[in-house]
Order: sequence, then structure tokens, then C-alpha cells
Amino acid sequence: MNEPKTWEPGQRFAEMPQAGSPHPGIWQHLGWSIVEVKPGFSILQWSPSEDHSFRAGDVWIVHGGMVTALLDTAMGQATWSLLNEGEVFLTSDLRTEFYRPTHPGLVRAHGHIVHKTRKVTFAAAELYDTNGKMLASCRATNQTLSARPSQEDSSGASAG
Repeated sequence: MNEPKTWEPGQRFAEMPQAGSPHPGIWQHLGWSIVEVKPGFSILQWSPSEDHSFRAGDVWIVHGGMVTALLDTAMGQATWSLLNEGEVFLTSDLRTEFYRPTHPGLVRAHGHIVHKTRKVTFAAAELYDTNGKMLASCRATNQTLSARPSQEDSSGASAG
């Protein structure tokens, strides 16, 4: 097995929340937290409840869209860590595979960069339960864009 690639941090890495720091928006709303973040890699933690689940007989299963959102965010953190000032990204393709049901309780999402070019970043993530069993995995293609809206974006017509 190959050693994981070491990535150079982008300028955006310095502004990223680190483990234990508060993170507003959807993170706070859903209770996600950062366990570890370094260039090209992140681990997020979450304790979904029955509020994020549906009943299947006598057990609760976390909704797949919630699992996918966490995996997407783990890959997003890994991607963001490599961007420079003035850059943002858009997830242009996302695919999740579910291996086992995710039940309420602590889970961890490990996101990492597989390959990066100037304009496209390929990322992957895996979701694990507290016993280390992989529950799901995800892959994404993230397109790097300018953080500044183009004239076409703001007016609806091309500047040309």
C-alpha cells in the first residue's frame, strides 16, 4: 500500500477552524465537530440521533442524505485546506456507497484528497462507527472557482 500523499497547505488553510473550535451554520445546527484537519485531510465527528433517522422495524437508521452530507463536508474540508485566497470550490459530482446501515450514535468521517490539478480536486471519504467498521464511502469531484462573481454571474449575461 502506498503512503498517503503529503499536500502543501493553501492560503485558506490558515483561516480554517481547528479541532475543538466552534463552527457556525450547518455544523452547529447538526452538531458536527472537527477532530483533525491538516492539508488534504480531515476527520469530522457526529452523533446522529433518532431525529436524523427513520424507523426500520425495531431499529433506527440514519437517513442516507444525512450520511452523505457529513461525508461531503469531510471531503470539503480536505479540499478547502488546499485552496488559495480568492478561490472557492463547487462539488460538481458526488457519489455515495452504503455498506451497512448507520445507526444513531457516534460516527467519524475521514476525508482526503486523491488527486488535485489547478482547477479540479478529486476527494474521497469514509464513514466509520466506534468499532472501526466502515459504514459508507463517498467520492467527489470539486471544481475550483474564483470567489469573486463574474459579470455573467451577477447580471445573467456574458460580459463579452
